[in-house]
Amino acid sequence: MTVHESDDITTPAPAKDEYASAKSGDVLVKVEGLHKYFGKLHVLKGVDFEVRRGEVVVLIGPSGSGKSTLLRCLNFLEEPQKGKIRIDNVTVACGTHGKEYTEAIKAMRLKCGMVFQEFNLFPHKSATENVMEAPVLVKGLSKEAGTEKARALLTKVGLADRMDYFPSQISGDQKQRVAIARALAMEPTLMLFDEPTSALDPELIGEVLNVMKALAQEGMTMIVVSHEMGFARDVADRVIFMDDGVFVEQDAPMHLFYHPQHERTRMFLRHILPEKDPRAAAELGITVDDEGTTEIVPEIPIGPGPAGELPLEEPPGGEVV
Repeated sequence: MTVHESDDITTPAPAKDEYASAKSGDVLVKVEGLHKYFGKLHVLKGVDFEVRRGEVVVLIGPSGSGKSTLLRCLNFLEEPQKGKIRIDNVTVACGTHGKEYTEAIKAMRLKCGMVFQEFNLFPHKSATENVMEAPVLVKGLSKEAGTEKARALLTKVGLADRMDYFPSQISGDQKQRVAIARALAMEPTLMLFDEPTSALDPELIGEVLNVMKALAQEGMTMIVVSHEMGFARDVADRVIFMDDGVFVEQDAPMHLFYHPQHERTRMFLRHILPEKDPRAAAELGITVDDEGTTEIVPEIPIGPGPAGELPLEEPPGGEVV
């Protein structure tokens, strides 16, 4: 097996795929050799990938595979220990320090809009105030201009009649649409969605997905962590299956869902498709009865790590800082 040497750590080489994006735009996001540890837990193991301008990439995989951690590393909510990240014209060499490093991280965060699983709205502020907060405080927009911008964005996400409501007065999908408007208010180059529908009741998911579909149609570059297989099938240019901190397989959604090349990908799809995309499951011949799927599918483990990661054995040489 091919290995990479990372200081005193030996890790499996990430899978190499022949997939080439149909998007013809320039490369907006480039990640090289990205490693992330939480203490002894090696969460990202040398991730390499590119995203072209206007491309919609959906990350799928079991809990603990590193999907959410990867998103949080892109805007440095989590700091990787090793690797290089470039978004647009800003490049950060991970694991370095100093003023130049700090300034580059600030610039990179301004390139990214982030939508989380939970809405993270200010409970004491209205929808309009939540959306205008960052442009006014960070970009120095006047309150009048900030209000106008917020109201335009809330209208864009279908909340023209909820602009003056507080988070406690609106439903879960409406809160998430406020969160999307808040992210868009900073005029990001790249939108990151971390399971944006996972905290919603099933009947409320559709409106949020419709807003995301509209953004994709407008050409917004998006990286989405999601188990909404219908959304991935209909909207994504590329689906990446992650497991154990590496990319196992990536392809156009219709290829990956219907013709997966790796057994681990097939196992995951057999587990999740009957619930998340019954149409695709039926077309693949995966049927469901009272006992679950007709095929034996092992439980996908969920561990105690920050994003559900399972603890790994201590690597040779001990803890990496």
